[in-house]
Amino acid sequence: MTSDPLRLTVLGSATPYALVDNPCSGYLVSGGGARVWVDAGSGTLAQLQRHTRLDELDAIWVSHLHADHSADLLTAYYAALYADIRLPAPVPLYGPPGIADRLAHFLTNGASRSPVESAFAVEELYDGHRVRAGGLTLTSAAVAHGMPAFALRVETGTPAGLPADTRTAGGRSLVYSGDSAPCPGLSGLAEGCDALLCEAESAEAPAGGEERVHHTPEDTGDTARTAGAGRLIVTHVGRFLSPERAVARASSRFGGPVDYAAPGASFTIG
Repeated sequence: MTSDPLRLTVLGSATPYALVDNPCSGYLVSGGGARVWVDAGSGTLAQLQRHTRLDELDAIWVSHLHADHSADLLTAYYAALYADIRLPAPVPLYGPPGIADRLAHFLTNGASRSPVESAFAVEELYDGHRVRAGGLTLTSAAVAHGMPAFALRVETGTPAGLPADTRTAGGRSLVYSGDSAPCPGLSGLAEGCDALLCEAESAEAPAGGEERVHHTPEDTGDTARTAGAGRLIVTHVGRFLSPERAVARASSRFGGPVDYAAPGASFTIG
């Protein structure tokens, strides 16, 4: 395994639709000689190509099937099979249950099902799913979003759940919330991580007992503090918040470094 550091590059962080200068949710996570496209929201495939090609990816990981996190899988399918990309093998795609059929339903235009599996080697996520992608370990946990949805822990070195602490064992760890309300699944997955990339979609918590499906900025800070994260990167900021205000509100609840996942930003983890 190569020694290049764990790095997060923000392809986009807008919700629920892309801005002129900010695609929807998508990130390139690299390290240990591997490249993983994490969430494939609208507009992120174009930005991904600033850094790598589809045929250079080790994996694609998708948190849930809302379009602002998955829509560019459709155009990635066409790129993989009907353009200038020549895949040596289908790209590993880790996503929620039913992802292959959802893609095929949209892409099929005749009597025969579109060959989604020719572009993507699909493996469905479940709580506790773990896989190696090159020099990276990807661990998923189910989170609270009112539908099948997952958070992701990416690690170099010693994976979470083994006796050695990742930060003392020479490894680095990044946790991504996907879309989620505060929940034990997310805070447990994020325990002791070097960096937490956490959504802050909601300006205010819902009233009247309505089901929660997102974080407020204060929730984001609380989740980082509860998990003992080394730093917090606020993402997926809703349209009724400014990034500056979201960072300030998250900082009121978390004492470590807090940044915003601005489109094009890059963070070395650890």
